[in-house]
Amino acid sequence: MELTSKSITNQPRKIATAAGVLYILGIIAGILSISYVIDDPEYLVKAASDTHGVLVTAFFHLLMAPIYVGVAIVQYPVLRKYNQLLAFGFAGFRIMAGVFIVIGVIVLLLLLSLSQEFVNAGRPGGSYFQTMGVLLQTGRDLLNHVATIISVCIGGLMYYSLLFQTKLVPRWLSGWGLLGTTLAIAASLLFLFRVIGIITPIYLALNVPMALQEIVLAVWLIVKGFNSSVMVPDRARGN
Repeated sequence: MELTSKSITNQPRKIATAAGVLYILGIIAGILSISYVIDDPEYLVKAASDTHGVLVTAFFHLLMAPIYVGVAIVQYPVLRKYNQLLAFGFAGFRIMAGVFIVIGVIVLLLLLSLSQEFVNAGRPGGSYFQTMGVLLQTGRDLLNHVATIISVCIGGLMYYSLLFQTKLVPRWLSGWGLLGTTLAIAASLLFLFRVIGIITPIYLALNVPMALQEIVLAVWLIVKGFNSSVMVPDRARGN
């Protein structure tokens, strides 16, 4: 069946809108997944007293996994026409990030269980509860702020490189994405090697460009979509 110019344009437009919505949902879920109780110095006591709150944050954290993966899967039919390797890499690293997110949720629930056991044991001092808590918190931080972020960013470098080459979105926007992901990787590596902490001005400053860029990209995809002037039918790319 012959592809009309309208059919060529409409499908990518829907894909761009879906991707933009997923970006927005991911940002919202990310904000709602922040657990101030678990990050509190007295988390062994406070987590058990706010079980509902921890479970809610765990739910939104878990919700981020399909959203993160969905962003890449939804766009794959468009991206693969221009560079199948980069499109596949983007999807692959997003799936990897989704796996790390799920593991992070499991660790969060283990911290909640540890807190409940700690309270039930009468809040003993100098016990293995503190040691286990530190290990679980460290593991959670490494999963969330190193493994997940670096996976997302490596995939992001592939994604924005493809967008920059093809001009599917303005180059200032994809270039911003390349810069933002690079800075976010730097922040994660600095945290990994204990140069900076998570809740520090430097860490936040290095992650702000990527966060703002994703918001702008999401709005652009919803309002403008992909650049229709570079859209081509599958067969024109030999697929």
